[in-house]
Amino acid sequence: MIRTVSAADAPAISTIYNHYIENTCITFETAPLSQEGMAERIAAVVTDYPWLVWEQAGEVVGFAYANQWKARAAFRYTVEASVYLQPQATGQGIGRRLYESLLTQLREQQFHLVVAAITLPNEPSIALHRKLGFEEMGRLKESGRKFNRWIDVGYWQLEL
Repeated sequence: MIRTVSAADAPAISTIYNHYIENTCITFETAPLSQEGMAERIAAVVTDYPWLVWEQAGEVVGFAYANQWKARAAFRYTVEASVYLQPQATGQGIGRRLYESLLTQLREQQFHLVVAAITLPNEPSIALHRKLGFEEMGRLKESGRKFNRWIDVGYWQLEL
């Protein structure tokens, strides 16, 4: 079931996200995020942007949210979107359905453009974004360093 995030979801969300921080280059964060830190992020985001969770058997197994792309006023109709799932929940269509619901809410809020940053290589994420209609808009070579290696980031966009 897809629903709006609540503060009570912070522990489950931080567990999901910390997996990606500690074990992958999917996020460029390098230090685990506390439950309190995640609760603060959620509170800051939901004032202006949607944040959704996928709950299954009473457990949060994934989340998707949008956030500010850039701080300058002319960018106010552009958002950056992300989706994260428990590793065992991937490949089941949950991420796609979460993202579709997120995009619907962004349209309803009259945002114009959604940007996604994808660390490369990441074929499953690229496939998901293509399936949802995102188009590749560019690549920043060696723009991040994690696990003692340089990492490229691809940028994708969807006009709503």
